[in-house]
Amino acid sequence: MDVFEELKARGLIAQATDEEAIKKLLETEKVRFYIGFDPTADSLHVGHFVQIMVMAHLQRAGHVPVALFGGGTGMVGDPSGKSDMRRMLTNETIEHNVNCFIKQMSALIDFSDGKAIMVNNADWLRNLNYIDFIRSVGVHFTVNKMLAAECYKQRREQGLTFFEMNYMLMQSYDFLHLAREYGVKLELGGDDQWSNIIGGVELNRRMDSRQVYGMTFNLLLKSDGKKMGKTEGGAVWLDPEKTKPYDFYQYWRNVDDADVVKCLRMLTFVTLEEIDGFAKLEGSEINAAKERLAYEVTKLVHGEEEAEKAQKAAKSVFGAGAGDDMPDAAIPESAFRDGKVSLPALIASAGAAPTNSDARRLIQQGGIIFDGQKITDPSTLIDRDALSGEGKVLQKGKKVFIKVHL
Repeated sequence: MDVFEELKARGLIAQATDEEAIKKLLETEKVRFYIGFDPTADSLHVGHFVQIMVMAHLQRAGHVPVALFGGGTGMVGDPSGKSDMRRMLTNETIEHNVNCFIKQMSALIDFSDGKAIMVNNADWLRNLNYIDFIRSVGVHFTVNKMLAAECYKQRREQGLTFFEMNYMLMQSYDFLHLAREYGVKLELGGDDQWSNIIGGVELNRRMDSRQVYGMTFNLLLKSDGKKMGKTEGGAVWLDPEKTKPYDFYQYWRNVDDADVVKCLRMLTFVTLEEIDGFAKLEGSEINAAKERLAYEVTKLVHGEEEAEKAQKAAKSVFGAGAGDDMPDAAIPESAFRDGKVSLPALIASAGAAPTNSDARRLIQQGGIIFDGQKITDPSTLIDRDALSGEGKVLQKGKKVFIKVHL
């Protein structure tokens, strides 16, 4: 199976400017393609992981990924799907975030010996003369067409700034620059980037009479249509300091039954034949597919050792043991009063709830188990000595386990 058919069979491809031409291009040439990543945070998250997997599939097939980091576009911010204008970032923050992205991406993409290329659009966007840019690039975009684009619809209702309107021009110019300087022939991105990608394809045609192509892949959505990768605590990050490998593993171990096969196809290199076997499982048998998904995705992001540790810890927890690899939290001395800490304060200090008030509600709703006992009284106090040594296991709901200690 060629790489285009592989991506299609895995449910990754959403739209393409010319499906047959792209398929032929990938079959007959060593193609340079690019995907852009705006450095709006200091870590990539689960939503980015689909993009990285597509890059990895294509690189394994002999093509050359160009990872574009948006040091320039990141100063504007993509308005796609946003109800408010993004926070403006400093040059220093953008540089730091880009360095974090490179480290995380390198777990799956081989940047050695020209097998992949890293570029930062700050190198060409920040030095542009605005008048020259508008005269040469802006004339190829009509405001009516831009306002009709899906990526601007939500922002129109809240008030789309002229500042943000420049984003499509800048991303389109990126494709023109990369085609001219690096021979890039294909731009890829999430399906919410379709309008921006079309802009780049059209700009290459209008300014250089160059034939280039665009293709989008499906966003990672749950069966109910909501975006995957969100928890009560926020996004599921690829940075192990922001989302611990155990929590990362548990997120995938606990996906809905309806989503596990789709995730195996989109987010792992498990063969399609084996995944078809998982698709036939029913009832509690589906847990085997979930464990495989959690292990494979954790291994890709954090390495085999961390995946093994997370799997061992998860099995230990569900087998009624604490496990050395369970996420842990040290309770600070400031939380104690007369040698005791209130259970809400302990829960908040452990990061299982954002505030003491939220922790009290969890307790009252029966969502907290401490040291194997369900506690429903928010006035409960925990002795300091109880947290000495290896500490105790704090459980929130069915999925979150934290070892709390001094």
